[in-house]
Amino acid sequence: MIQLRQLSVSPTQQLRNIGWDWMLGSDTLPYLTNEAVVVRSAEAEAYYKAANQLFDMLVEAGQHVIDNNLFAELGIPENLIDLIKLSWDDERHIHLYGRFDFAGGLDDEPIKLIEYNADTATCIPETAVVQYAHLKANRLDEQQQFNSLYETLVGQFRELERLNPDLPPTLLLSAMRGVAEDDANVAVLGEAAREAGFDVDFDYVDNVEFSAGEGVFRQNPETGQFEKFSYWFKLVPWEYIGEEEPDLARILTEATRARQVMVLNPAYTLLFQSKYILKVLWDLYPYHPLLLKTDARPLTDRPCVEKVLFGREGANVRILDEQGRVKQSADGDYGDYPKIYQEYVEMVHDSSGNRYQAGVFFAGEACGLGYRRGGVIIDNGAQFVGHVVD
Repeated sequence: MIQLRQLSVSPTQQLRNIGWDWMLGSDTLPYLTNEAVVVRSAEAEAYYKAANQLFDMLVEAGQHVIDNNLFAELGIPENLIDLIKLSWDDERHIHLYGRFDFAGGLDDEPIKLIEYNADTATCIPETAVVQYAHLKANRLDEQQQFNSLYETLVGQFRELERLNPDLPPTLLLSAMRGVAEDDANVAVLGEAAREAGFDVDFDYVDNVEFSAGEGVFRQNPETGQFEKFSYWFKLVPWEYIGEEEPDLARILTEATRARQVMVLNPAYTLLFQSKYILKVLWDLYPYHPLLLKTDARPLTDRPCVEKVLFGREGANVRILDEQGRVKQSADGDYGDYPKIYQEYVEMVHDSSGNRYQAGVFFAGEACGLGYRRGGVIIDNGAQFVGHVVD
């Protein structure tokens, strides 16, 4: 049974004190719980080691996909393959950050990889800032967390500068309109980039101008002048660009090849984002203790979870028993994608039956832990629960 500690004081004032007033929006705090998961130091260390090891395994799996031309199996649009290879082969294109989702890790349950959110992972503000402020508000030692996410992101932006001295440190961050959660995630990334020495601007993706020969621009609303950016972070899925915006896919490929822009996260993160990579991992590392059996066909010897290759936040997930009967399902907008089947594993739970899924951020190394709490399928209605290391 999971152990929780009550945190009765809201972090609202603490967030104001450190200048993070924008975190007080209606889309973030209501789903923050007044509790924290109690994590032993050995458990935090195990999460850290698991994420680091799995990222190395993902790199091997990504190389296997490229070497064996498995892009179609992964559901990757053909018009992104050149850019994936281009960014993969150039070590200057570092993976800025991603988030591992794990089952287990507490109450003596083994850690198991559920998936890796490699391209457009969210929960950055909650993990990096809110849970830290929550401990502080309750007069607990804010150092009692596995949580260096913000500082590690600053380090990643500094590493980008070091690896790319030919590119001016100018960064444009973009998201889709109308999603307050995305705006908050991008805001934290922007703060980290500023601290690393970048000139940072934000604009919604529909306002951004693209040129194959010259790169990425936005029109300054005050001067009317078009400003060029060497780096573009987009909280827009790569598969969406490949499928819905083929011209943009072509422009970004040519502009990247010409060193006119560097896109974050790189296109090769689509290799890790596709759920088919879970099958590749199992093929390369069968029965590895951090993995769950995964196949392109339903498992007939154990319950399994049906996932679409590019689903997000639990959408279009179905839980099947050994006979293929549906025990639980979630609707969504991704049902047309091909599917994979991953062995079902129970999440750790509390006395009320709530399930807890660990999220461990990776930004060059594992750097931050938080939990999402919900039902059998962890979906976009799940709560965020911080932690304290005892």
